[in-house]
Amino acid sequence: MATKATKKPAAKPATKPASKAAKKMNAFYAQSGGVTSVINASACGVIETARKHKDKIGKVFAGRNGIIGALTEDLIDTSKESASNIAALRQTPSGAFGSCRYKLKSLEANKLEYERLIEVFKAHNIGYFFYNGGGDSADTCYKISQLSKAMNYPLQAIHVPKTIDNDLPITDCCPGFGSVAKYVAVSALEASIDVKSMSLTSTKVFVMEVMGRHAGWIAAAGGLLEDHGVPVVILFPEIVFDQKKFLARVDQLVKKHGYCTVIVSEGCHHADGTFLAEQGSKDAFGHAQLGGAAPVVANMIKEALGYKFHWAVADYLQRAARHIASKTDVHQAYELGQKAVELALAGKNAVMPTIDRISDAPYKYKIGVAELSKVANVEKFMPRNFITKDGFGITAKCKAYLTPLIAGEDYPKYKNGLPVYVTLNNVSVPKKLKKFAIK
Repeated sequence: MATKATKKPAAKPATKPASKAAKKMNAFYAQSGGVTSVINASACGVIETARKHKDKIGKVFAGRNGIIGALTEDLIDTSKESASNIAALRQTPSGAFGSCRYKLKSLEANKLEYERLIEVFKAHNIGYFFYNGGGDSADTCYKISQLSKAMNYPLQAIHVPKTIDNDLPITDCCPGFGSVAKYVAVSALEASIDVKSMSLTSTKVFVMEVMGRHAGWIAAAGGLLEDHGVPVVILFPEIVFDQKKFLARVDQLVKKHGYCTVIVSEGCHHADGTFLAEQGSKDAFGHAQLGGAAPVVANMIKEALGYKFHWAVADYLQRAARHIASKTDVHQAYELGQKAVELALAGKNAVMPTIDRISDAPYKYKIGVAELSKVANVEKFMPRNFITKDGFGITAKCKAYLTPLIAGEDYPKYKNGLPVYVTLNNVSVPKKLKKFAIK
């Protein structure tokens, strides 16, 4: 009798809280900054995981062109997409919902924007915020998590990491990087074989420019060519450019091998901090607009050494090359999107799922979590012990780090010789608010 009496009173109050908890909030997902060949795999992970939890999450709305979509109430209803379309995102490059380079200022500097975000979230019953991007996006996500507290609106903000620069702290690597590293290594290897075959009477130096504003992770991938017998010189942002030493190294390799390949990061700079590739203009985040290091370096070689050269700028090709994406990278991009939703459902806020490496060979890792307060506005650079003493190559330790990240192939489906990529319907959510002009 005592046992039954204890259970009966407990059963009644448990019913009411359950009905309140049953009220589902919608989710908002947006892509930010430069897109990658695997960012849509993260989107796929977010949306498919949210669909598995329909009892807790209502619809997933995507921002058209990133956070701008939230500010202008330009939302996409992903529930209008078929399961097959969402699944196809996993093999489709670029940003399926559109991205943007737009950095929110502080709450004090632009209160109107934050009030607008809350207004849009309230109007569409949004309680989960997933922002898929790099360092600046982590900062935006963190600010939004803080605004939810400051403006007394219940919102869980989770950052989904993405950046080909691989410069986010805490996480071992960033989705997008492994595939870019694979593209750079494969392309540079093939071009080097081409140059070698013609070096006796033609081109002796091939210069390839890759992305990487302050961190040389992408350029480091060129060092993997050494294991294939290719003489390589790498110019890292972490190492101040020394023209005299650089030219001496190129000359040495050409005289020994008949040719050499130079991988130059767009962030390579002089002792005074000016970039070799600086154009004098700024992007939307206030960063120096870069591009053009390859011809600068190639002309240096021509004028000082007289060697015939060819140069190439990988530019968008490196980050869009889904056809040669790393299997490891695709899988991790999806996993982190999936984990972001699971963290939100677990009640987490202002965090980012991470890749925590356990071992190099065999390659093992686990999914961890980092506080956004420790991620926002922090850049991770190449460790000095990843770069050779002369500053022009990578060490065995760096190769052990890179190798598993470019491992495996995850080819998209092909039709008539070209990959099949999905284009979503991107049906708009009816607007409920007045127009809002962004500055």
